[in-house]
Amino acid sequence: MPVPPRSPSHSPASVVAALRAAGCVFAEEEAELLLAAARTPDELTSLVDRRARGLPLEHVLGWAGFRGLRIAVEPGVFVPRRRTEFLVEQALAQAPDASVVVDLCCGSGAVGAALADALGRVELHAADIDPAAVRCARRNIAGYGGQVHEGDLFAALPDGLRGRVGLLAANVPYVPSGEVGRLPAEARDHEPLTALDGGADGLDVLRRVAAGAARWLAPGGCVLVETSGRQAPEAVRIFAAAGLSARVAVSEEWSAHVVIGTCA
Repeated sequence: MPVPPRSPSHSPASVVAALRAAGCVFAEEEAELLLAAARTPDELTSLVDRRARGLPLEHVLGWAGFRGLRIAVEPGVFVPRRRTEFLVEQALAQAPDASVVVDLCCGSGAVGAALADALGRVELHAADIDPAAVRCARRNIAGYGGQVHEGDLFAALPDGLRGRVGLLAANVPYVPSGEVGRLPAEARDHEPLTALDGGADGLDVLRRVAAGAARWLAPGGCVLVETSGRQAPEAVRIFAAAGLSARVAVSEEWSAHVVIGTCA
């Protein structure tokens, strides 16, 4: 439908001013996205108001950009971070011919979708414990013929995947419990705690993934987990103790650290 002419109160300058007043650091870029998304002046008012109240931009828009894809993101679902694109890059470099891919702790399914988009025809599975994330992921990987399972880590996966997985990506929560309260309000107030809180040292879920990975990976298969630079040395030790050949890949550009474990 045609968009009615904007009144002065809906001008780009007024939208930028409203976003700046709300503390949005990238007000100009966000204003462009909101102006493009709004079909009517009333809808624009609603979008700007929701963003000004602190709702993550991706939840306001209903999507997040990730590795060239537009990933649907519903309110209450973890927003994929741009630094996690480094995890995808490392996964593709490790196993460019993988035919079975699993995205654990999948959230919106962004990692699984990006891997399937790059690899082409793969058997794709994703899993998350949060029902809202599962619904969202199903939207994002349906086009790749993927399946999304609801449940706790490996317990959610079909038994037929044991020993067959070439790429296992697990974007686990890794914020220490005591630091969750210091996260930006956008994450702390609008994303599920299960996607953020990694336990006392931030590595609780990573330990569980490492402990179970070898039973699911094919020979030579890889498991990749994002973590922080401070946690990376301990994460490598955890992977090695689980019988995996482990190393850390680092991106200075994205301040990203990915632990890579390979099954013998």
